[in-house]
Amino acid sequence: MKRILLTLMVIVAGLSVIAPDIKAQPKTRASTRQERMDQWHKDMAEFRAREHQNEEMRALTDSIAGVQATAAVRNQDFVLEVQQVTFKSGMTTFVNTTTNFISVKGNRAVVQISPSNFASGPNGVGGVTVQGLMTGQEFKTDKNGRITYSFNVMGVGVNAQVEIYMIPGTNSASATIYPNFNSNTIWLQGNIVPYENSNVIEGATL
Repeated sequence: MKRILLTLMVIVAGLSVIAPDIKAQPKTRASTRQERMDQWHKDMAEFRAREHQNEEMRALTDSIAGVQATAAVRNQDFVLEVQQVTFKSGMTTFVNTTTNFISVKGNRAVVQISPSNFASGPNGVGGVTVQGLMTGQEFKTDKNGRITYSFNVMGVGVNAQVEIYMIPGTNSASATIYPNFNSNTIWLQGNIVPYENSNVIEGATL
């Protein structure tokens, strides 16, 4: 009897040694796919979190830039750096912000449109520059927070009426220029920055 029990114990011990370990089994295709899906969901969650942080940072940056732009306009100490010009014909062109701008410093204003990178133009930098004293300044804010700033530039023999429209919460702005020396109204789009933060190049005036 003892011999039989001993033999059974040996057999059981042997089976336990050669029995497959469930944990050591190769991963099935289904489990591998599930792991990939879990990792993808984790990566996407992290990506969305980073994007949300970036959106909040962009919103904060835009808000700060908007506050600075509004203060600069109120203080008559700003530059609208133009990125895009639309002419009366409907043609729109992207332009160099260093040579296309509206600047205001105290009672002095400069309006410069230089869409050409090839021809020197009357101002020597590809376009026209009008500078002179400001008159008729008006700063208005509507019920939706949209700001309109308008004024006249009285140059030597020429003048132009300027209207600037600011987008609330940002330093983005558009402007309309009505020159008196021709009927070619011009529309501009760009960003407003404090005067000291701009590095525009002013050409020769009319």
